[in-house]
This record gives sequence, C-alpha cells and structure tokens, in this order.
Amino acid sequence: MANRTVKDAHSIHGTNPQYLVEKIIRTRIYESKYWKEECFGLTAELVVDKAMELKFVGGVYGGNIKPTPFLCLTLKMLQIQPEKDIIVEFIKNEDFKYVRMLGALYMRLTGTAIDCYKYLEPLYNDYRKIKSQNRNGEFVLMHVDEFIYELLHSERVCDIILPRLQKRYVLEEAEQLEPRVSALEEDMDDVESSEEEEEEDEKLERVPSPDHRRRSYRDLDKPRRSPALRYRRSRSRSPRRSGVDPLKEEVLLPDEKGIGARVPDAIEAGPETDDTDLALNPQVTTVVTDIEATQSLLKVSKKSHKKSRRGNE
Repeated sequence: MANRTVKDAHSIHGTNPQYLVEKIIRTRIYESKYWKEECFGLTAELVVDKAMELKFVGGVYGGNIKPTPFLCLTLKMLQIQPEKDIIVEFIKNEDFKYVRMLGALYMRLTGTAIDCYKYLEPLYNDYRKIKSQNRNGEFVLMHVDEFIYELLHSERVCDIILPRLQKRYVLEEAEQLEPRVSALEEDMDDVESSEEEEEEDEKLERVPSPDHRRRSYRDLDKPRRSPALRYRRSRSRSPRRSGVDPLKEEVLLPDEKGIGARVPDAIEAGPETDDTDLALNPQVTTVVTDIEATQSLLKVSKKSHKKSRRGNE
C-alpha cells in the first residue's frame, strides 16, 4: 500500500508516474532505509520540509546501488503527484537551492516541453554552487545552471531516463514559444548603449561652447585705439593706372574703417618750394591707399602753393 500511486493521479506520458523510474532503481528505493523511515506517509505539504533538509543531489551510488535522499523524494513526488502550483513554487524558491533542484527535476519528468522551457530556462541565471554525488559515492562540485542544462539537453540525470523533449526551435517556428534572450545579451546591449552615450558625451565636450567662440573673436564693443601714423615711401605707379604724377607725394592717415584720410596739415611748404622740391624732400613719406583721395590731396597742395607764391609777389 505504501508504494502504490494515489488513486486520483493522472498518467504521465501515457503511463504510471512511478514507472518513469526504472524498475531496478525503483526496487532499491523501496528497500532503502530513508524511504521506509522518512518517506512513509508523506503528503505534498510535508515533502517541503524534507526537501529543505537535502544537502546534495544525486542518483544511486555504491556497489549495491544505494539511492540518495534526493532520488527517494523524487519518486515520492511521482507517487503522490502534487499540484502544478506547488512545483512552480519549488522552482521559484531562491532560499533553498536543493528544493529548487527537486522541483526542476520533477517538472522535467512530468511537464510539457513548453512548461520545461518556460520554468527551467530562467534558472540559467542561478550560479550558486551545489554538491552532487556520483556513482562511486564521491561528491563533485557543480552549479545550478549546469544542472539545469543537463535537464534540458541530457538523456539521463540522476540515473533517471528523461522523457523526450521537443526541440526549442520547433516551438519557436510554431510560435508556441518566444525566442530566448540570455542575460549575457542583455548585458552586452547595456554595455553598447553605455559606450554610445560616452561617445556622444565626448563629442559634446569637443564641440566648443558659444561662450568659447565669443572669446576667440575680438570684442567689437570696446573702444579701439587709433593706429599710429606709419610713414613709408610710396611705390611708383604708372600714370595710366593711377593718374598720379610719381613725383607728387602725400601723407595719409588710415582711419578705423581702413580708408585713407587726408591730412593737408602734414605738408609744410616753404615760400620758394615747388613740386619738384616736395618730391626730393626726404622728410616727407607717403602711404597711398586710395586713388581718389590722392588726387584730391594733390589739388589741395597745388592751391596752397599758388597762394604762397601770390603772397610773396
């Protein structure tokens, strides 16, 4: 009676749930001390307390094929067949990792392909260490995500042959399952987005601000000093281009706008000087910047010479 499946249990994959475990291993479990002492009369509520006491995972070990407590509780859950909500809570339990492993193995044995991918793939992000006992009775260190990978890709886990699982890409093509996005891809996207933001910030830092541009230009609002007079000898120009006698000289003062200004007072002519004397006078130098200003200044100089001659006569 203690080894029979409950009356209202549903068949799993077309057979008795307990038959998912091979007969030789099932017989060894029924004969084990842990099954007789700890698993007798367990219900779905009491299985949780026993699962919290687990210290490692494993199947059978030793020469006489002894079952581990983890395997015994797995068979007991197949016998009492708890509700799906209880198994989901086992898987979502983050405090007790061996409770999570027990729920994951039971879901892999009894659940559909969609349920297995839906509830087990999120456990790939669990990197906690767990202890596993091999056939020789030795303990091996492994991780939760490794155990989940074996459940989804191996044919035998904990000495139990797993039911056939439909490929994931088939379910994706049938639109029964969404494409899986790993946590590593999400981290890579976050890293790329952060790098793009840093590049944009660097570009903004390289672009000069409007205030910096204003500083680089001359402040036109401040009053400027009038440039000092610069005297130099004028280069000879052809009479055709300029219409100015090369012997005539003038003195020009450049103003702020760059246009030559006439300075008639800069020429001081003596009473007996003529046009040739002005050209030979080394104290008078000229800056020719505008043809029209040069012509007008020559006219003024001629008039001043005529007046001075009349006054001497």
